[in-house]
Amino acid sequence: MAYKTLFTTVTDPAAAEAPLNVAKALCRTWDAHLDVLTMGIDRTQTGYYYAGANAMVLQETLQRAQAEANDLEAQIRAKLEPEDLRWNVETAVAAIADLGRHVAARARFSDLAVMAQPYGDSTGVELEPVLEAALFDGDTSVLMVPTGYDGPTAFKRIVIGWNESAEALNAVRRALPLLKAAEFVSIAIINPPTHGPERSDPGGRLSEFLSRHGVHVEISVLAKTMPRISDVLARHAEDSGADLVVMGGYGHSRFREAILGGATRGILENAKLPVFLSH
Repeated sequence: MAYKTLFTTVTDPAAAEAPLNVAKALCRTWDAHLDVLTMGIDRTQTGYYYAGANAMVLQETLQRAQAEANDLEAQIRAKLEPEDLRWNVETAVAAIADLGRHVAARARFSDLAVMAQPYGDSTGVELEPVLEAALFDGDTSVLMVPTGYDGPTAFKRIVIGWNESAEALNAVRRALPLLKAAEFVSIAIINPPTHGPERSDPGGRLSEFLSRHGVHVEISVLAKTMPRISDVLARHAEDSGADLVVMGGYGHSRFREAILGGATRGILENAKLPVFLSH
């Protein structure tokens, strides 16, 4: 198994720089094809138009979004034309509330979506629904690349966040090409349940599964010594010298994680290294 089609979405050239560079490097590694969707965003919230606003307002905002999309397309084509890889660029215009449909329709036919970090002080509001559309509606694994990332793209040291969930197991299965190529893989288990199915051997079944694929694995059982699970996982990744985290995405609802927090949102907000997510 290998990744043969990679997908990324560009709505902001600055935010897209790091994921585009990683996507290009991975395409060379796997001899894969890169699909790029450049999007002009109509950020007008039509529900808040003042009384008497007419179709001319809609026309103006759509024209502005189309010009933005065309400019993004020209920039991305200029970046990709000198590259020794296969690629294509599509352009779309959408209202911010309708982003997901466009992203999911293309992401669902890819092996891996490489996306920008959705949270940050200078991050556009569209990056979160773009990532979630690929992950949920497109049913595609997502490689989230932090803003400004310029680290390795040949991921040799990987940490798996393991909590026995279906989401975590699906992430491991879909990340197998990466895990098999790694030199070191740590299964990180934080506060394993004392009455769970793996209580006597935390991570043992997963370790056995991976070893049969030729993955070199060690198990790290960690105490929750920090307020958030995501903080413990991030610190373990840093202590392990990891260059990638693999984990299930949104084991709780997105609404619950947005309001109360959660491991997925915590990792995505503060990640300093790429994160492989699957739901």
